[in-house]
Amino acid sequence: MIWSLLADAVVVVHFTFTTFIIFGGFLTWRWRWMALLHLPALAWGCWVELSSAICPLTPLEITCARSAVRPDTKADSWHTTWSRCSIGRIDLAHTVVPAGLLVAINALAYGRLLARRRSR
Repeated sequence: MIWSLLADAVVVVHFTFTTFIIFGGFLTWRWRWMALLHLPALAWGCWVELSSAICPLTPLEITCARSAVRPDTKADSWHTTWSRCSIGRIDLAHTVVPAGLLVAINALAYGRLLARRRSR
C-alpha cells in the first residue's frame, strides 16, 4: 500500500515538473519572479534531453512502481506501464527535437513577455 502511494506521488511530481519545464515560461506573464525557478528547470530539461541522461525521478518512479506490484499478480499495474512510457523512456526523448521544442515553446513565452515589457 505505501509503495503504491509513493509511486503515485512520484508520478504526479514527475508529470508536474515536466509540465512546468514545457509551459513554465507562460507563468512569467503573471508572475515575473517565476523565471527564477523556470529558467534553471528549463536548462535541466534541455540538458537531460541533449545528454541522453535520465531524470532522477525516472528510476525512483520505476523502483516504487515495481515495489508496489505484489509478486502474486501477473498483470502489470498502471505504475509499471507509466514507467515504461514516461517521458524519459520514449525513443525520441534523447534527440534534439524535444529540446528544440522546449526552447521554441519557451521562446514564444519569454518573447511575448519581453515585447510587452518594451511596449510599456
